[in-house]
Amino acid sequence: MALADLTTTYAGRKGAMFKLALVTGLFTVLTAGIYRFWMKTRMRRYYWSAIRPGGQPLEYVGLPTEKLLGFLTAVVFLAFYIGIVNLILMFFSFSLFQGNAPAYAVSVVGVTPLIFFAQYRARRYVLARTRWRGIRFGLEPGVMGFIWRSLLHWGLTVATFGLWWPAKTFWLEKYRTDRTFYGTRRMHQGGRWFILYPATLHIVIGAAIIALTGVLVWQMDGPEAAPLGAIGFFWMVFGFAHYKAQAFKRLTEAKSGGDIGFRTEPRSGRVLGIYLGGMAAILGIFTGALFVLGFVSAGLLAAFGFAVENWIEGEDLTAIPAFVPIVIGLVLYFGVFIFYGVLKEVFITLPMAQHFSEVTEITNPASLSEIRQRDRDEFAEAEGFADALPLGDAF
Repeated sequence: MALADLTTTYAGRKGAMFKLALVTGLFTVLTAGIYRFWMKTRMRRYYWSAIRPGGQPLEYVGLPTEKLLGFLTAVVFLAFYIGIVNLILMFFSFSLFQGNAPAYAVSVVGVTPLIFFAQYRARRYVLARTRWRGIRFGLEPGVMGFIWRSLLHWGLTVATFGLWWPAKTFWLEKYRTDRTFYGTRRMHQGGRWFILYPATLHIVIGAAIIALTGVLVWQMDGPEAAPLGAIGFFWMVFGFAHYKAQAFKRLTEAKSGGDIGFRTEPRSGRVLGIYLGGMAAILGIFTGALFVLGFVSAGLLAAFGFAVENWIEGEDLTAIPAFVPIVIGLVLYFGVFIFYGVLKEVFITLPMAQHFSEVTEITNPASLSEIRQRDRDEFAEAEGFADALPLGDAF
């Protein structure tokens, strides 16, 4: 009897995520960033275990020590590049052009392939440390092919002022997907290179309205057409949410693993609501926190005999002990640094992961029992280059 399509459940909760993100964020600050490798590992394990296709959770088995050693390896390599290569570039730049601008330009161009190298290697590492039903995922070696394709498609995207973006997204996703394995089963990215262009419809409409607004404002020499521009702006915002949902749908449903396929129905309105609601919640909480911080700061100043009126009247601030503004500044800086990341995970990342997970199904899963385990891939540098550049914050 054929297996029914496997729906996906999501077990993540905002309260648990808030606690995990807050604690790991605090430890990361207290250890001057060293704990971030443990933070990333714990966060991934939580997200992976919350996604449960067919009721079976994903597993993330990467180790923080792998990430730390990989980061140190990448730093040594990049230090050599920055120190030696840039020194050579500076020498030739001053010798040939009597200035350092050409050296900086060539240096930026030289770093770009490393970014694509880091992206591909990071994806290989993450897939190699991900399992479902006890079976490992994997990604074939192919970093050089990814680098030159990325350079080509990003160049076309820049040259066409962004018009090539959907095609770039498709071709780079196809290159990676066609080299992805689930156990012994190779994945395939189907579809044509232009399948994402219909998803840009609302972005194009919004941009056209904004362009029309600019023409009208210029012709009327006044702000009468400004409300039309606001409509165009919000239409474009919806367009980006629609593109995210539809790009995920079109790429996912065109993927296959033999006779295994996927079906998904993400909703553009839900994606937009998560972004707008999440940003509103973050802004509201930060506004409230700033008021609280203002009262606390005023209390600290008052405790040392300094009133707000004195500052308004221009009284010398040197009477305040030096540690008071330092404490206030540190609390403000690390408060923003930690709590923005925490609130973003709780109000945006987690709800987005939940929505995309719960609307996705695995179709024709009968041949899953035929898939066998693949060998474990070893990585000397893990995703160290992505962390060092840095590109390693995404999950």
